[in-house]
Amino acid sequence: MSYPIHNVDTDKTISDADLTVILDEFIAQKAATAKRVLLLPPDITRFYSKAGFISNYLYQKLKDQAEVYLLPALGTHDPMSDGEIDAMFGTEIPKERFLPHRWRTDVVKFGEISSDRMLELSEGKLDYAMDVAANKLLVEGNWDLIVSVGQIVPHEVIGMANYTKNILVGVGGSDTIHKSHFLGAVYGMERIMGQVNTPVRQALNEGFDQYLRHLPIEFILTVLGNKNDKLALQGVFCGNQDETYVEACKLSQKLNLNLLDKPIKKAVVYLEPSEFKTTWLGNKSIYRTRMAMADEGELIVLAPALHRFGEDMAIDKLIREFGYKTTDETLEAVKNNPELANNLSAAAHLIHGTTDNRFSVTYCPKDGVSKEEIESVNYNYCHYDEMTKKYPIETLKDGWNTMPDGEEIFYVSNPALGLWAFKEKFVEAK
Repeated sequence: MSYPIHNVDTDKTISDADLTVILDEFIAQKAATAKRVLLLPPDITRFYSKAGFISNYLYQKLKDQAEVYLLPALGTHDPMSDGEIDAMFGTEIPKERFLPHRWRTDVVKFGEISSDRMLELSEGKLDYAMDVAANKLLVEGNWDLIVSVGQIVPHEVIGMANYTKNILVGVGGSDTIHKSHFLGAVYGMERIMGQVNTPVRQALNEGFDQYLRHLPIEFILTVLGNKNDKLALQGVFCGNQDETYVEACKLSQKLNLNLLDKPIKKAVVYLEPSEFKTTWLGNKSIYRTRMAMADEGELIVLAPALHRFGEDMAIDKLIREFGYKTTDETLEAVKNNPELANNLSAAAHLIHGTTDNRFSVTYCPKDGVSKEEIESVNYNYCHYDEMTKKYPIETLKDGWNTMPDGEEIFYVSNPALGLWAFKEKFVEAK
């Protein structure tokens, strides 16, 4: 069964009390007799998704009737610390109920997307098969119910985040992660972002439908929007079919696509310290705004908690070695370097983080990453304290701002929550 179970009128907000009613209905329909339940929420990088609240509520409601475990969908991210778990899920769930996902080792292959299909999806650019793989606990845990919880939002790799991506990437294996990311990169980020149906989405959906559809997986998808300058939950969609995802995407497109009437000459993007500690995540500031940036414009990235480049140390090493060069240079490096060719998600990330020399990026960390390190990967550098003297974030509002000296800037307080594009450019990308 697939259905939106709340009025998703964009003028309304779903309160926590409203949300518990929705979750009680979900439990009554899907978990009434469950004895073993696995929750697949995102990690701290989706702190504002309401997945923490939802997961905690499901645990508390089901713990007396069922064994309930949580497997955060880390993808390639660092495991969550105890402090991050407490911040996102509360302190009531015992830590031993949180299971680790090790994306390089803890996976089982269910099948594959054929090389012929990958060649078709990539418009002739990629001639290899892709594993359809996920954490072995999905099949070894004897679960009565698996609940994937997460937010629908525009995404650089797949078009719109979540749904089957939370399974095959969030708790997926290295081959699936690498090759799906590279498929998106070679197909073209600007053709993908904010789109509901893309080659990467098709690959993951087809893999899920063919090899994992028999598992007792249900999805709870949230959509958040900006209401009165605050994030607000405005849609909750529950089900396990494509229509659940598509309906959630339609609402996200209304709420999370910011189509501008003119391109941005100077953008200032703030990276929340608890959420963004690496350029692997922080480069959302680049790819979520790139379709809005004017040629020869400047993107200023305020990154107070930045302490390295990659979430994964092996990928961090590759970012430092190859840097954020042009797309063509990265594609050439993949051909000539076996280590990069074996870590295609890193290559895809380098492509996501380039501007192809169309506009400039100035990264502004505090003291976690040096000027020399920032410049070595082909970004400009300014210290956070110096840049925030010029652009004090407490005085800025999301969107267009006119500074005291008359300069016009565009401010984004959290790039993870939307996609910004010059209206004509996004229309061309469809």
